[in-house]
Amino acid sequence: MPKVKVALIGVGNCASSFIQGIQYYEKLQKPEDCIGLRNPVLAGLSPKDIQVVAAFDVDERKVGKELSLAIFAQPNNAPKVCDVPAAGVKVSKGPLLDGVGNSTKAIIQVSNAPDADVVKVLKAAGAEVLVNLLPSGATKASQWYAEQALLAGCAFVNATPTFIASDPAWAKRFEAAKLPLVGDDLVDQVGSTALHKTLLKLLSDNGVRINETYQLDVGGGTESVDTLDRSRDAKRTIKTESVAASIPYKADIVAGSTDYVDFLQNKRDSYFWISGVYFCNAPMKIDLKFQTVDAPNAGSVLFDVVRAVKLALNKKFKGAVEPVCAYGFKRPPQMVSLEVAEKEFAKFLS
Repeated sequence: MPKVKVALIGVGNCASSFIQGIQYYEKLQKPEDCIGLRNPVLAGLSPKDIQVVAAFDVDERKVGKELSLAIFAQPNNAPKVCDVPAAGVKVSKGPLLDGVGNSTKAIIQVSNAPDADVVKVLKAAGAEVLVNLLPSGATKASQWYAEQALLAGCAFVNATPTFIASDPAWAKRFEAAKLPLVGDDLVDQVGSTALHKTLLKLLSDNGVRINETYQLDVGGGTESVDTLDRSRDAKRTIKTESVAASIPYKADIVAGSTDYVDFLQNKRDSYFWISGVYFCNAPMKIDLKFQTVDAPNAGSVLFDVVRAVKLALNKKFKGAVEPVCAYGFKRPPQMVSLEVAEKEFAKFLS
């Protein structure tokens, strides 16, 4: 199978880890050496079969720069794990729209370069899959880029909380264009939402009745700033609905990002509290915390998603590809359990 030609919207921390990951795993020949990947090979494709052919951003420290350098430019603070050789891809200037929120105006240095013709850039690069890595809250910009994907004939991956794949109107438009669409809000490889859902299901399956539970995240990256400023309510709704789908009864549930702490840098702290009862109404409580590095958390899942979308293109899927949506995103068109999502994804791959 030929390479998956990917274009990235936003050259932030997730893009940095994604591109570094391609280079990092390209050197590893044996699947058993690919520690950190859930699927070293998926649909016959390995990470080295992913090729980033175009990228868009608005920050002057990235626009016009070689992509291999732009991924390490400020304000990015994702860990550097390897050098990335130049690949002849320069970052194009995208439209600003609502891509920069009030809280990030002091962080982002908006370029005064003219906006690129996005459709022209995508077609010239031969892009097949357009991946939306814009900040949370960039609703107009996300929708605008979805339009460009339709015009350029690209599949669209929406990693943001903006409702696109889960919006029937958008799904119908991609179906009419005979293009795959997946989203919304990419899950993490070691994610607080997945861990929360797994804990609740494990307890519930063992006869514990969950009464109350919350999950709160504190981060230090620009994504946490944007979430706090513009999409806190949307993220809370998406995460709460996702967590609630893990148990077959109603409970008091709150899940979502809560605050920004600058000295955490690209780390994220997640706090969980679960209260319930078990045998003879005996009380049970869980109070825990775990920490991750934010940017690499998107890498493994995004590798799986873009390779699955390549398979969807080859299979002539059109519109929202629900097995991929359910596998890789917090807010798919139809909320299902983790077990059903895994089963349907495996069936899609076969």
